[in-house]
Amino acid sequence: MSTSMLKLILLHRGSRSPFSRGVVFTLLLCFLLCSIISCSSKVIQRDSRGMKLNPSTINDLPQPKKKLALLPFFNDGQYGGDDLAVVTVEELRNELARTQEFTIDPADAAIFGTSKEIYTGGGWKLALLSKKARVSGINLVLFGRVVYARIREKMDEIGFVRETQSYAESKVEIKVFDMVSNKEVFSEVLDGYANDTAYNFYLANREERLDYKQELLRYVVKVAVRKSIPKLIEVSSKMSWSGRVAKIMGSKIYINSGRKSGLQIGDILKVVTEGKEIFDPESGGMIGVTKGEIKGTIEIIDYFGYDGSIAVLHSGGTISEGDFIQLY
Repeated sequence: MSTSMLKLILLHRGSRSPFSRGVVFTLLLCFLLCSIISCSSKVIQRDSRGMKLNPSTINDLPQPKKKLALLPFFNDGQYGGDDLAVVTVEELRNELARTQEFTIDPADAAIFGTSKEIYTGGGWKLALLSKKARVSGINLVLFGRVVYARIREKMDEIGFVRETQSYAESKVEIKVFDMVSNKEVFSEVLDGYANDTAYNFYLANREERLDYKQELLRYVVKVAVRKSIPKLIEVSSKMSWSGRVAKIMGSKIYINSGRKSGLQIGDILKVVTEGKEIFDPESGGMIGVTKGEIKGTIEIIDYFGYDGSIAVLHSGGTISEGDFIQLY
């Protein structure tokens, strides 16, 4: 109700004519109608299951987890051996699992082989296998290497009990390839440092010293890996989640993502065709992949298998096996 309308009502209240009283009644009726309409026109936001959303939590709804293939790393340095490469991968797996942003299935890595094979092939192997990976529902491939890990020591010259100062450092290179856009989206070398001071008896057990050094090398590699986690989450947040239609049987549509990936019963997802790969006419290199066309929407009704879900057609036309699934 506007201020001018209220002024008119107040002016006519003092009048004694029947006509004026009729005008006041009409104005009051209009005021009530406007109030009812304005209240009823408020938009109530709901989730895919029809539940009313609190405005403060609308942006906090759980998002599907991106599927990530973590390939075996390799040690390109002189010290530490293959053990450091194994430690790097396990630390990455543990730290990424804590973020609850990704699903990592060790079997997915078998599609691509090892990081060393990717480095040797110059990235061409990822491009060749990208279609196979997209069918499997993999969004990201993470690979890399330990560039080096080393220890420098400074020991007292004399004495039965000698103070030894150890300085360890490492460099770990981590790369991420996005299977949807078919390009590398992250590449960085991260440093890890540590220093330790220990009092060692002269001519101490050599095997114990070697174990101590190896533990220190493992530690600095872990330090480097932990630095990458916030950056990997930031990169992932800028990319859209996608899944695939794995199978269609009758009216049921089987999706290669489910409960483990974070999909909920009642979620509405859009189905799009696969984008077209665009290549540079001069270099022949791939520039990127176009966005696919929307074919319709589907609704999740049940789960199946390790991480799959069952959906039915919600709107649109014909859905085909291999079509992309994206957030609506």
